[in-house]
Parts: sequence; structure tokens; C-alpha cells
Amino acid sequence: MTMNDPTVLVLPGYMNSGPGHWQTRWEAAHAGFARVSMPDWMHPDCDAWCRTLEAALSAGSAANADLAGEGGVLLAAHSLGCLTIAHWAGRHASAATLAKVAGALLVAVPDPHGPAFPRDAHGFDPVPLEPAPVLPFASIVVASRDDPYGGLAFSERCAQAWGSRWIEIGARGHINAESGLGDWQQGFDWLMSMRRQQGL
Repeated sequence: MTMNDPTVLVLPGYMNSGPGHWQTRWEAAHAGFARVSMPDWMHPDCDAWCRTLEAALSAGSAANADLAGEGGVLLAAHSLGCLTIAHWAGRHASAATLAKVAGALLVAVPDPHGPAFPRDAHGFDPVPLEPAPVLPFASIVVASRDDPYGGLAFSERCAQAWGSRWIEIGARGHINAESGLGDWQQGFDWLMSMRRQQGL
């Protein structure tokens, strides 16, 4: 990886992202992408996931020492990974780790009050929305018109509360492997746009 290569932490949601998922495809194609391995993909616990993200970003973690370098870190999150970032930024992040993040792509934010929200996921409700806890880094929320895990109104409300740009991409389901996105170049470009926005 060169100095110009981005460092991207990939945060999947419930049950992890499989081989056809755009997150997995990005990891395979780009050397600077690394998945945050959560302690239990099948029984997500918000506090545990937030602590894991904090450890991944911490300069004191030998396994992630490269994240202490210059250039900033981008976060590429899907589903519960999005809620993890919101809770982490508000309750678990240190000033040092927050300062490392250049931007976050938040795709398919799930609504804990929705009928499809996984019953095995705990601690993600209430979603940090009030008072508006604007994320202290650039962010983009991407939503699908027919996402069974979160409606457009909920997604847009999250974007407004977090100070994020909001993008609706039509009927793409949960914006996952079943959505037929392939390498999802458009999403990748949105992620990289936040790096350019920071002049990196």
C-alpha cells in the first residue's frame, strides 16, 4: 500500500457480508480495505461492536498499527454497521480515534423498530437522533426505496440528525448481495469523494 492508498475499515451488519456483497468485493479488490471482525455476527451486541470498532481504530492496537498513519481512515458500513458507527461516535469513541476518521459511508441503515429487525441484535435502540448528534466527520447515508429493514423517512431522519448527505438509489432492497450491484462503483465513488473532500 502506498501513501496515496486509502485506509478503509469495512463494517458489515448482522451475519456478516458474504462473497457476493459489495463490501467483500471491495476488500478483495483494494489492498487498503480491512474488515472489522466483530465478536459475534449472529448475536450482535451494540456495546461489544462499538468497543471492537474503537479498538480497531486505536493507535495502541498492534494489529491495526497502520491505522495510526497519516491520511485518515474511511469507514464503509452496511446495515447494523451503520448503527454501530453512530453509537460508537456518541458513546465509545475517544478524541484520538474520532480524529482519525475522514468519512463514513452508511448504507441501508436499519430501523430497530421495524418488523424485520433481527431479534438477536441487542442495544442498538434507541438510535442516536435527539438531540441531533452530528457526526464529527463527513458522512453519506445511502437508502433504498424498498429496503425491508428501514424506510426512507427513517433513513432521511438519521441523515439529518447525523449531518450526513442523504442519497436514495431507487428500489434496491437492502443494498446487499441480492441487490445485483456487483462491485457497486457508484458507492465506491461516494466513499472516495469524502477522502477528496478532506484533501487526502
